[in-house]
Amino acid sequence: MSVYRVTEIIGSSPTSWEEAAREAISTAARTLRDLRIAEIVGQDLALDESGAIKAFRIRIRLSFKYEQDRA
Repeated sequence: MSVYRVTEIIGSSPTSWEEAAREAISTAARTLRDLRIAEIVGQDLALDESGAIKAFRIRIRLSFKYEQDRA
């Protein structure tokens, strides 16, 4: 039997949504082990005062497996 946790993370990039997703997942992978599923749940753009794109932002629902106690 397995138990999984689902958490939401947000990544941003000045160049693309794909880069924002890659950066968010690679950062999460440094502290979370056994990542299972990454589901894109939202995308938006941060704009500057003139309306130009400042950042691509992506919201990801990420699941990872809980480790069992090793007693």
